[in-house]
This record gives sequence, structure tokens and C-alpha cells, in this order.
Amino acid sequence: MKDTPPLVIQRYSPRLARWFERWLRRYFARNFDAVRTCAAGPPPVDQGGPILVYSNHPSWWDPIHFMLLARLAMPGRRMFGPFEAEALKQYGFFRRLGGFGIETSTRRGAADFLSTCRGVLEVPDATLWITAQGEFADPRSRPVALKPGLAHLVRGLERGIVVPLAVEYPFWNERRPEALSCFGRPIGIAGARDRTVEDWQETLSDALAETIDLLAVHAQRRDPEAFQTVVLGRSGVGGVYDAWRKLKSTVSGRRFDPSHGGNRR
Repeated sequence: MKDTPPLVIQRYSPRLARWFERWLRRYFARNFDAVRTCAAGPPPVDQGGPILVYSNHPSWWDPIHFMLLARLAMPGRRMFGPFEAEALKQYGFFRRLGGFGIETSTRRGAADFLSTCRGVLEVPDATLWITAQGEFADPRSRPVALKPGLAHLVRGLERGIVVPLAVEYPFWNERRPEALSCFGRPIGIAGARDRTVEDWQETLSDALAETIDLLAVHAQRRDPEAFQTVVLGRSGVGGVYDAWRKLKSTVSGRRFDPSHGGNRR
């Protein structure tokens, strides 16, 4: 069945979305040291117009990472986003969470992508989140190559904003990695049709590269103070290693801190 905009909107379940967010927080806490977004947080956005968030795509984690960020960034709005059609067949419950299937390898699939995305963005309380590279790519790769569908989509809109989002998953001082993100400066869409697709492609790519570079600067400093902590996982290594460290702390009369950096927030 084709994912038309009305069908995508009708399938969305607020109750399931709330439950899944709670589950995701526990899931990320088990698998990451922390989920953090740059201290500046999401940019101020025009809550009355379409909002499109586009990101790089370093990992399998990205779409569900977005689900945690969406509530923080744009409370009160429903989140929607495209999935590879074959992948969505395996994880069909994502259709109830705003996911819709696309076929990226065909011209018909590209047309359906544009039609569905534009229809979703016409819904007042909807936001659209897209991994714009279309395939996994290292955050350090340059130039930042985006699929052309995003530029075509933006050029066809009459108002709203586009927000670049950088994500990466580095290891800091703990056994588990960090899930880091940073929102870039919003780009106004007004007058989009006066610009060529090629112009928009360059603008969007440059803005995302700038945001990825900003996140990299903060990530390399390994300073939690530069971020807002969305989810804090469990620190330490566990097993014999932490048991020995805890014994040493007890003997010396110090409080045992399982973290390695001592500043996890």
C-alpha cells in the first residue's frame, strides 16, 4: 500500500510514541554512556510553519536517536520521517511512530518521496526528519554528499525552515560510546523557488558540513559541560575491574565513583 500523506498522518499513534520514547531512554541508557546535544540546544523555530530537520548518517542509531531529540527540540509537534521501504517491512511498527516507506532506487519512488514529504509538511503540528546522505557515511568525509531529493523538496516549498543536524557516536572515557548531536543555524525557505536545485544542494551541504565540524570541536574536547545531557547511562566497566576499584575506595574511606572522567553530569 502506498504511503500517501493522509495515511501517514492517520497511522501515527501519540500513545505509542510516548511509550516508545520512554523505552528508548532505557535502551540508550543501556547502550551509551550518555545522549547529549550541544549546550546551545535547538534553535528557535517558527512554530507556525513547516520544519524540516536533515542530518548526516553515520550510524544505524540515527532514526531512533532523532526520536529522543524531537521531543526536546520541538515539543508539541509530531515527528515523521522516511524509511527505506524494505527496512520498514521488517520494522512495521515504525509506521505507527511516523515512519513511511520510500523506494530510493526508482524514479517513481523519488516522486512518491517528494509528494509524501510535502503532504506531511502541510500538517501544522508535523516535523519532518531526514537522514539526507541516504547511506552510512563517516562524519569526517568531505564533501558532505547529500541525495538530491532534499534540495528538490526544499525548492518546492513556499515557507518554513530547514535545520541541519549533526550526529556522531565517539568514545570518551567510559566503556560505552557517547551519542552526540548538534543543531545548526536554521535556513529560511521563503523564496526557495527563486533558487536552483543546484544552489540549494550546495547551501544545504555547506550548512550541514559546518554543523558537523562544530560538533566535532566539542566532541574532541570531551567536556560534558559543552552539552545538555538528554539521557545519562550507567558508568563503569563492571566485573572484577570495578569490584577492585570499589574495594580500594572502601578501604581508603572514599566514595566510589564508577566513572573514569569524574564529570559526567
